[in-house]
Amino acid sequence: QVQLVESGGGLVQEGGSLTLSCAASGNFVGINNMGWYRQAPGKQRELVATIVPSGGITNYANSVEGRFAISMDNAKNMVFLKMNSLEPEDTGVYFCNGGFRTTRYSGASNFWGQGTQVTVSS
Repeated sequence: QVQLVESGGGLVQEGGSLTLSCAASGNFVGINNMGWYRQAPGKQRELVATIVPSGGITNYANSVEGRFAISMDNAKNMVFLKMNSLEPEDTGVYFCNGGFRTTRYSGASNFWGQGTQVTVSS
């Protein structure tokens, strides 16, 4: 019903920048919220940032606040994560996530992208 495809990951030097993109497609009538999560090797998957489309309300993990910025293009159903001043600790697989209303009368259902690798070298 909904597909999420991430892009923009890669290898970057410490202190550099990357912007991740996530495109949503399929059959849905609304988006309640979207976000980015990441998972480092041997660690639990953790929330990075979330955004509510209607008012642009954002939330960030303490470890990335001030360095990362989440945004949306509502017309294109896309969410972005601008990452600045990258650190080796930011290395991991980054996943796009969202709550989508797939029918007029349904609540939101959760969907995940397959992830994109971000590697920050020291």
